[in-house]
Amino acid sequence: MAELVYRPVVGLAQVLFKAWDLKIDCKGSENIPRSGGAVLVSNHISYLDFIFDGLATLPQKRLVRFMAKESVFRHKISGPLMRGMKHIPVDRKQGETAYQYALDSLRSGEIVGVFPEATISQSFTLKSFKSGAARMAQEAGVPLIPMALWGTQRLWTKGHPRNFKRSHTPITIRVGEPVEAPQDQYAGAITRRLRERVQELLEAAQRAYPVRPKGPDDTWWMPAHLGGTAPTAEEVKAAEAR
Repeated sequence: MAELVYRPVVGLAQVLFKAWDLKIDCKGSENIPRSGGAVLVSNHISYLDFIFDGLATLPQKRLVRFMAKESVFRHKISGPLMRGMKHIPVDRKQGETAYQYALDSLRSGEIVGVFPEATISQSFTLKSFKSGAARMAQEAGVPLIPMALWGTQRLWTKGHPRNFKRSHTPITIRVGEPVEAPQDQYAGAITRRLRERVQELLEAAQRAYPVRPKGPDDTWWMPAHLGGTAPTAEEVKAAEAR
């Protein structure tokens, strides 16, 4: 019954993408397994990232069950949709329940989506990765699928207003080859290797991105090391500590 909810939502999202005239460039979808469990791991720069991560799996006819904070499931609109699509609520005070649910989903052949940075990166650079994705892949005996998004922050991100106008915004998606997670390796080492791969994909997506800021008032979405005015990771950390 869940797919009676998920597939119409996917269809609606595709209609909206067309209405917004988004220019989506997705490469590497062939790296998504056509069957069996996998942990999909992505960078996190926008409130809409899960939608675009899921879009990359559609050519392989796969749907993703994302792990998301529990408060989203309590919302009167998003809650029924999230539950209907069998996404996984994460209560940080009782994280073991969500972890076990994700393991069960992986073992039953599902793709589980994880943002190992845990929160949106306001610097638009990669934050440190938590090891949960690697540990899940190890326990379930499934691969990790790295991917990177670029441009989604221009639509809706933390600290900036939404931009759902017909803006022709390019969205670049890159999916990498599977990263194995052997049980005899340290989860931290796998996590470091995974992060390096996501970093490579992110840099590839940034190089392929077809537009640059239009002027001084449009540099907010570019990270500082690429000449933009987004805060550095250190500046974000300092602001959060105040």
